[in-house]
Amino acid sequence: MKKLWSSLVVIAAFAMFASLVTAGPFPTWDNQINRPGRFVVLSDFNNQAVLDKETGLVWEQSPSTVPRAWHVAFDCYISTIGGRKGWRVPTVEELASLIDPTQANPALPAGHPFSNVQVSDGYWSATTVAGNTSDAWDVSFIGNGLVGSAGKNASLLVWCVRGGHGYDGQ
Repeated sequence: MKKLWSSLVVIAAFAMFASLVTAGPFPTWDNQINRPGRFVVLSDFNNQAVLDKETGLVWEQSPSTVPRAWHVAFDCYISTIGGRKGWRVPTVEELASLIDPTQANPALPAGHPFSNVQVSDGYWSATTVAGNTSDAWDVSFIGNGLVGSAGKNASLLVWCVRGGHGYDGQ
C-alpha cells in the first residue's frame, strides 16, 4: 500500500509539472489576441521594435522600403535595430501570421503600430520553395494579404524579426 501511495504522489506531481509547462507563460499561435492587446511598442528598443504577443516575435516597427534581392535581405543578421542585434529574415509562416484577412491595404490587424508597410511589393521570407531552390516564399499585404513566391533574384522588401527559432540571445 505504501508503494502504491508513493507512486500516486509521484504521478500527481508529474501531472502538475506537465500542466504548468504546457500552460506556461509562453505565447501560442493557437490563441488569437485581438487588438489593442496584441502588439506592444518596445521602449527598451528605442520604440523601433514591436512585440507580437500572439506569436512572441519582435518585429521592426518600420520595415525598410527599399526592395532588394533575396540574398541581400539577409542583411537582417547584421542589422542593429533599436540598439539590438539578433535580427533575421522571418519564415513564411511568421510573416503570414501578421496578415489579418478582414483588413486591406495593408492587410494588418486594425490599429497595428507599424509604419511604412508597403502594399506595392511583397516581403521576402527565409523559406525557400521546396522543389525549386531558385525561388523563395514571400508575403504581400496588398488587398487582404497574399502568400506567393518569387525568383530569388527579384527585388522585394524585407521585414526583420527577432525571436522564435532564429533567436541568438543578443
